[in-house]
Amino acid sequence: MVTALLRKIFGSKNERELKRLQPIIQQINSLEEEISRISDHELKSSTPRLRERLAQGATPDDILPEA
Repeated sequence: MVTALLRKIFGSKNERELKRLQPIIQQINSLEEEISRISDHELKSSTPRLRERLAQGATPDDILPEA
């Protein structure tokens, strides 16, 4: 009973994880139109740029929406 009450207040682990990911999902969705206009060659050429950002100290989470 206590577990059910806590789940109603705080949500399940899955619900909390989805809530945490929601801002990233919104960023990815906002890039969809822009990315869909890019050719395959241009998209492939973005890989070195993303690797460079990682080398400069960006975290994988920082580049996740673009990647």
